[in-house]
Amino acid sequence: MKFWQKIYLFSFLVFVIIFNAASIMVIERSHNKMLGQEINNVLSQNMSIHSSVDAIVPILRIYDSIDYEKTVLTSIANEFVAKNSDEHVYMEITNDTNQMIFSNTDFTMPTHREELDNLDIDEINYILRDIDQHTILFTSNITNINNKRYVFTYMKDVTPLYQDRLDQYGFFVRVDLAACFLYMLIMLFVSRGLTKPINQLNRTAQVIAQGGFSERVRLKSKDEIGVLARNFNDMASVVENTINELERHNQEKQRFINNFTHELKTPLTSIIGYTNFLRTTKYNEERFLDGLNIIYSEGKRLESLSFKLMDLIMLQEDHFQMEEHDMGAVIAEIEPALEMMAKEKQVLIITDCEEGKLQLDKDLIKILIFNLVDNALKASAEQQSIMLRTYWRDGRYILEVIDQGIGISKEHGDKIFEPFYMADKARTRSYNGAGLGLSICQSVASIHNAVIEVGSKENQGTTIGVIFDQIGPKGGMNS
Repeated sequence: MKFWQKIYLFSFLVFVIIFNAASIMVIERSHNKMLGQEINNVLSQNMSIHSSVDAIVPILRIYDSIDYEKTVLTSIANEFVAKNSDEHVYMEITNDTNQMIFSNTDFTMPTHREELDNLDIDEINYILRDIDQHTILFTSNITNINNKRYVFTYMKDVTPLYQDRLDQYGFFVRVDLAACFLYMLIMLFVSRGLTKPINQLNRTAQVIAQGGFSERVRLKSKDEIGVLARNFNDMASVVENTINELERHNQEKQRFINNFTHELKTPLTSIIGYTNFLRTTKYNEERFLDGLNIIYSEGKRLESLSFKLMDLIMLQEDHFQMEEHDMGAVIAEIEPALEMMAKEKQVLIITDCEEGKLQLDKDLIKILIFNLVDNALKASAEQQSIMLRTYWRDGRYILEVIDQGIGISKEHGDKIFEPFYMADKARTRSYNGAGLGLSICQSVASIHNAVIEVGSKENQGTTIGVIFDQIGPKGGMNS
């Protein structure tokens, strides 16, 4: 059963129960109230008769004649019945011996009269009886006249009260059917309208479950369903971002595996191929030297690759010695080595360092600087220069390596920090590069709560800045 059908059915059942119970209670309360008023009226009439009889008792004592008493009582009863002839009242008077003195009943009196059991003088008992499809109210009392007990029974037909109750129930049934029909018709639209947003949520959830992570619920209501829809959209956004992030990581891992396999396979294939060539070919000095040079070159590439991988593995561990060092002093220590690297390519290294004491792992910072300068050298041509400078800006210490090389195109800008990614593969491999330098730099920067910013224009040069923020969050990369 669908949710709107449950709302429709249960609300209808609740309406029927409450409406019928309330209506029955109103009808019964009204009937009981009218019946109580009728009983009080009948009891008042009975007391009125009793008072009339008591008023003539002194006269009856004077005559003290049974026949006279019967005549007087019969006269009073006839007069009373005549006065109330249009109200369906009955009167019965009996004496001690249960002899009938007066009666105008047109129905058979019951043989057993519970209201007369243990009836005392000055006491009135009443009872309702169903006789011949009529409901009769019996009220009885005793009057003592000249030491004789006369039983006065005043009766009234209250069948119209019960008939009126039946009429009210008949009217209620018609109203109940009409109200139920209108309620069913209204609730059909109300229940479907209330559950419409839930159906939208359900359809959206199905689309997302089938891979449509960009699907959103379009609800503008401010009630609980609207809040649920907004929370659902927020959750879907988080799921979509997480899925995209996982896909990006998976693609990076797959590229890493492909690039690593390729970088490992290429030199090994060359080494094995040239080794087999030299082993199976007749000795020729020139070919022999060419082959050995290629084997040596490919061996150096493997060595460089293994060292870079070792650096990356080392950076995954947490054993770093953070101490306060002056960045300018660290650069000064490695400046001769940098100049030696640049000298081979006839590139000038220029340093402009501002004093900056930071919490550093000096060895890791040296690795970072060597890799940045190494990349700058690979991108530079002869007679160009590389600027290495440090300075403070807005409370942050910035290390910049600026070259005048070939630059980085926009298509490579978001991938250059991925391991084994090479924007210019031919140039990088010619220098025994493996595309791991910037990955190592990013790891070192992250360890030091620093971020790396890259600014580059093709054929105009590249500026790589490492921004140290000692109180900021753990760093990352901006490009």
